[in-house]
Amino acid sequence: MNSMENREFAGAKLALFIDGRLLVIRRDVKPSLVWPGYLDLPGGGREGDETPEACALRETREEVGLALRADQLIWKQFYPEDPTPAWFFAAHLPAGAETDVIFGDEGQGWMLMDPQNYVGSDEAVPHFRLRVRDYLECLGEPPPSR
Repeated sequence: MNSMENREFAGAKLALFIDGRLLVIRRDVKPSLVWPGYLDLPGGGREGDETPEACALRETREEVGLALRADQLIWKQFYPEDPTPAWFFAAHLPAGAETDVIFGDEGQGWMLMDPQNYVGSDEAVPHFRLRVRDYLECLGEPPPSR
């Protein structure tokens, strides 16, 4: 584990692309939730002393039933004020992987959407829109016009 991973962090999120489309989760609408009803990404809070990768992979498995490997996480970035210290990852799966999704018990449902549409959506969790944009910019994709 490098010094970046030794940083305290609250959780991890994953921008998971299936055949170029982004897997998103519609958040529940509950008074206790931040961003109720918004479009979210797989991921969540850290448990115990798990690594950032383990957190992202566990949450993805719990939320959408997909068991990715750490070597499939092709991009990672630490955001110390997002609004809590968090890691953000990206991974790509081939076409057809959506047939393996088993939606968990958090959220209203899931869908695949064009990543540029997510970045430009007022329904997406605002700071996750920015994280997906950061990743797309690393790939050389221009941000959507608004």
